[in-house]
Amino acid sequence: MGQKVYVVGVGMTKFEKPGSKEWDYPDMGQEAGSKALDDAGVDYNLVEQVAVGYCYGDSTAGQRAVYGLGLSGVPIINVNNNCSTGSTALFLARQMIEGGLADCTLAVGFEKMEKGSLGMKYEDRANPMDKHFTNMVERRGFQPAPPAPQMFGNAGREHMERYGTPREAFAKIGEKNHRHSVNNPYSQFRDEYSLEDIMAAPMVHDPLTKLQCCPTSDGGAAAVLASERFVREHGLEGQAVEIAGQAMVTDTSSTFSGSDIKLVGWDMSQAAARAVYDMSGKGPEDVDVVELHDCFSANELITYEALGLCAEGEAGELAMEGATTYGGQVVVNPSGGLISKGHPLGATGLAQCSELTWQIRGTADARQVDGADVALQHNIGLGGAVVVTMYTKPSFA
Repeated sequence: MGQKVYVVGVGMTKFEKPGSKEWDYPDMGQEAGSKALDDAGVDYNLVEQVAVGYCYGDSTAGQRAVYGLGLSGVPIINVNNNCSTGSTALFLARQMIEGGLADCTLAVGFEKMEKGSLGMKYEDRANPMDKHFTNMVERRGFQPAPPAPQMFGNAGREHMERYGTPREAFAKIGEKNHRHSVNNPYSQFRDEYSLEDIMAAPMVHDPLTKLQCCPTSDGGAAAVLASERFVREHGLEGQAVEIAGQAMVTDTSSTFSGSDIKLVGWDMSQAAARAVYDMSGKGPEDVDVVELHDCFSANELITYEALGLCAEGEAGELAMEGATTYGGQVVVNPSGGLISKGHPLGATGLAQCSELTWQIRGTADARQVDGADVALQHNIGLGGAVVVTMYTKPSFA
């Protein structure tokens, strides 16, 4: 292992419905980056390298997005890793410090999205998801629904078929995350719904109703990372949160082994989580709060098992018992998650980082989880990459 790495500043914009606000991606990058730098009390001129994540945009949009922070000539790396883009930028920024290449780095993520379900931008080349779609269609056929909810909905169906998981378990997750978002001023949606409301919403792809699916969103988020030397030199010990472990895992042959659950990244998530538990010396039983990639409620449910929050086959019971909300075993998605907070692809992973940093600092206001000293982040993009990160409250001798 190299140098220890700390989050010393975080910031994000409010997530918005695409087209509902007059702004552009440079506004998002500047607002999120400025908030993170102000939170850290660090001038942009002290930042040595920058990783900027986004999925939809031209090749040097990352540079344009941080012009408002400064023009210091430092390396700026543009990152695209589908829905795990934000945490991939964080992963790169952390590696720069861990490897001794820098003492202070910045990760920024943003997205300016189009309304409606995600579609293909390029029709004249191979679809990066073609292997996933073919694998899914061979088993389940293709239904008149957007591809993403089909894939994750099919994973939910497999869980139901294999373990007898009730539809209500998926709806309970949607109800929980919408309820959590009421307390999040950054959330795109802040409405509370009953379980009956969630289940009665328009069906997208059984068992997923509309209120169990994340929306498209505009927004940005950012994090300032630092080495221990930088933390001490700038007196940041009181606000620093340690990244105790982080791992990225991409697809393996098991992704395409004939399981809908594995097709949406279960094995990647499990492998990344196990690596992070080994690195950090912490296990799932030590985790107080989780920000988990709930693009659809079915993914949150199956990922409980991949992260080791419960045994395989028991995730439905965990959801039904209310074990993943306040007063339960562990609080999952206090921010409202992607389902309610929103999902601007490049910003999501850094918004998760922001939420967990606030939780460990004890500054999450009405969302605060009591005694939150250990936090786990899970961010996945199909096609595919998973980044899992463990955050802990550090002790400086």
